[in-house]
Amino acid sequence: MKIAHEDVPGRLRSLPTRLINQTALLADRATEQALADTGSRRYHYAVLTTLRETGAASQAELGRRTKIDRSDMVAILNDLVARGFAGRAADPDDRRRNIVTLTDAGGAHLDELDHRLDRAQDQLLTALSAPERRTLVALLTRILDAQTGATDSGNS
Repeated sequence: MKIAHEDVPGRLRSLPTRLINQTALLADRATEQALADTGSRRYHYAVLTTLRETGAASQAELGRRTKIDRSDMVAILNDLVARGFAGRAADPDDRRRNIVTLTDAGGAHLDELDHRLDRAQDQLLTALSAPERRTLVALLTRILDAQTGATDSGNS
């Protein structure tokens, strides 16, 4: 799929919603290419990153933290556990609940995914300097926070 930008009318070139959408298409493509031969997808990355940053969690809590649907979470975790990247065991306090942990192999895999995704960010954002990239992230975060009702953590 080709991204149309250069030969489109000026009004289309100036609509933030269109520009964000077109850039999102490029970002999705860059992410998929970066992860292509790893056997992992963005949901795998989200779960592994969440486990690393927040520690062991129930499947339900992982779903809430990552905004991944419960039925999708089961399939993702089945895959991560089968590949040795996550552990899943019954919660000793509530045997009906599973606790998921990041394994050493999962941490190493996550390091590789991080490296690949860092390169994808660099390729996508090659036209921006480091300060411009930080500004872009800050602006996009403000938009998302305002639309989702999230609170700013002191960066007003």
